[in-house]
Order: sequence, then C-alpha cells, then structure tokens
Amino acid sequence: MKIDKALMSGSTTMLLLTLLSEKDMYGYEMIETLKNRSQNVFELKAGTLYPLLHALEDKRYLAVYEKEAAGKTRKYYSITKEGRNILSEKKEEWRTYTAAVTQVLSMGGAV
Repeated sequence: MKIDKALMSGSTTMLLLTLLSEKDMYGYEMIETLKNRSQNVFELKAGTLYPLLHALEDKRYLAVYEKEAAGKTRKYYSITKEGRNILSEKKEEWRTYTAAVTQVLSMGGAV
C-alpha cells in the first residue's frame, strides 16, 4: 500500500535520527535499512534523503565524517547530542499524535 507523502514527511526526521541513534550510517545504508524495516513502505530516494541529511547537519543534529570501506570513501552520518535531544522530543510528539488519532478513529464507529 502506498502511503501519502504528506503523512510520511512529518516523520522522516524522526526515522532518520532513530536509525542514527543505533549506529553511524551512510546514505544508501539508511535508505535500505528504512525500506527493509518498514517492509517497503518507506522507500526514500537519494534526491529526498540527502537534502534532509544536509538540513539536519545545518541544525547540528548530525555530524558527518568520511571513512573508507571496501575501497570506497563514504560519508557517514552520526547523531549529535542535540540530535538525540530532538529525537526524544519528536518521539514524544509522535506518541501524543498517534494516541490522539487512534482515539478519534476508535470513536468514529465503522469506517
């Protein structure tokens, strides 16, 4: 099932920061991890991912470093302390939002 892009856009920052709170990753690794964990619901394109990563870096939520792996130099992204603080806030917002949506849907009767 395709998900409305407007629904996804509000949660993408939280999802990326969550991945990076687990370990440092490079772009393609994030794309594949999101795709696999979401059972193909989140299929980010590089043209969508990299502007998001750059914006998060500008806000100092991420740090970037280069590392050689398998003969290639890759840019790895690492979450910062500020990024962890924002992630915590985003998760709390998400819990409040999903609880409210669930409450409204459950009170609406048959859909």
